[in-house]
Amino acid sequence: MKVPPLDPVWPESWKRSHTYDQYELKGEGTYRGYVYGYQQRFRTTIDMVSRIVARGSRILDVAAAQGNFSLALAELGYAVTWNDLRQELADYVRLKWEKGVLEFRPGNVLDLKLSDRFDALLMTEVIEHVAYPDRFLSSMARLVRPGGHIVMTTPNGAYFRNSLPRYSDCPDPAQYEGCQFGPDGGDHLFLLHLDEVCRFARQAGLSVQEVRLFSNPLTIGHIGLERVLRLLPSSWVEGVETLSNRLPFAAQQKLCAGMAVLLQTSDQD
Repeated sequence: MKVPPLDPVWPESWKRSHTYDQYELKGEGTYRGYVYGYQQRFRTTIDMVSRIVARGSRILDVAAAQGNFSLALAELGYAVTWNDLRQELADYVRLKWEKGVLEFRPGNVLDLKLSDRFDALLMTEVIEHVAYPDRFLSSMARLVRPGGHIVMTTPNGAYFRNSLPRYSDCPDPAQYEGCQFGPDGGDHLFLLHLDEVCRFARQAGLSVQEVRLFSNPLTIGHIGLERVLRLLPSSWVEGVETLSNRLPFAAQQKLCAGMAVLLQTSDQD
């Protein structure tokens, strides 16, 4: 994929997406923690998909924004459907598209009229923006064929710096209906804990196949480490990430800010 040069006549949503692309695809910008955090999430997600889902499979990328995951998977040989609420972003993604099979289905994913189910569904940093994550996951499971997969990333609620409530501790999620589906990090409604994800998966008829935790305080520049992060070679930063991934899982749950979960639908309809 390519990053087109900024055009001052673009819509504001395109300009905002282009700014994110400078961080996410080019690694530019002063906030190094964001760059490293995104790279870890991107690599973890693409690796999880490519190891489990056969090339040529149909993948739906939900709330795909500027399409980086969609485009990368299309380039790897998957037949990808891009989806986002912001219909105008489809043309921005087209500017970045260089090769591969990519279909555009903008709109609310819950309202899409689909002729067939997908082999896999990707939802990165989505579920923490919806008022009813349990219902949302069940709806997404119905879009995937029997024996298919969902790859989901979300901030790890057990991370020691998390100050948002558990979904299970919210007495009335209806209060969030008016502010759900926000596209930016500041619009997180709550952060999910692994036990909640596992419970939602069971309710949706899904089985948890794999869980990976990633992004420690150094690699995302937390607790005052952003200045240190700017001075360190990338190889050192990645080495610290590798070491943190070798810790016991209980320690990773407290130390890692990101969570990727591989889910599988039942073989039976």
